[in-house]
Amino acid sequence: MENQWTKKTAIITGGAGGLGYALVKRLLSNGVKVALLDHRQEALESAVVNAGGQVYPYALDVTDAKAVQAAIDDVVVKTSGIHILVNSAGITGETGIKSHEVDLNDLDKVLSVNVKGCMTTFKAVIPYMLQQKYGRVLNIASIAGKDGNAGMLAYSASKGAVIAMTKVQGKEYAGTGILVNALAPAVIRTEIVEKLPESQVTYMTDKIPMKRCGTLEEFAAMASFIVSEENSFTTGFTYDLTGGRAVY
Repeated sequence: MENQWTKKTAIITGGAGGLGYALVKRLLSNGVKVALLDHRQEALESAVVNAGGQVYPYALDVTDAKAVQAAIDDVVVKTSGIHILVNSAGITGETGIKSHEVDLNDLDKVLSVNVKGCMTTFKAVIPYMLQQKYGRVLNIASIAGKDGNAGMLAYSASKGAVIAMTKVQGKEYAGTGILVNALAPAVIRTEIVEKLPESQVTYMTDKIPMKRCGTLEEFAAMASFIVSEENSFTTGFTYDLTGGRAVY
């Protein structure tokens, strides 16, 4: 039986670390060619050295539409197609503050990276997926986008927007062979979580019935299913990865 992965090419934003890098390693181990879009040059270089497999690094800002388009076009030239897009790049912004204390510039930055960043890649990738009548798009959301985390207005609002965007795109492209889904993790101890105040992490973990953080391996396992051929009748949906916190 032919390996479904070996002829696939994936674009992963924020792929040089955290959740994105965990998925990068899993896809590479299955034979997928992976292009990493990340603004951290040193992290990209390290990822390429340590990941193994066919990796194409691009140091760029995901909110820069021209840079993203140029990178996507280059990936297509090098690999002859794009089958998977995972939007994993994201920032938390200021945390541990009430809404009236939120700096509007910080709010703009978080929304730009977390929401606009998903759109710049989507707009660049979708024409290629439409040509081949196949594609899997995964937007990394958060339980904060469903429930709202107190003290994290900008982040929660941005992830709520990602979930809404996923619903719209899932409906719009449902008949094209392109599936668009999201994944909403609870707290997983990645680099981005390590930078949060411990009180904020405890606040989030206490809400999880399993009383623990999720693991990168658990994330990669679920994400790889969502972008696989086996996932063929679900689109516009937000998958749960919250240890029982979200039951809807």
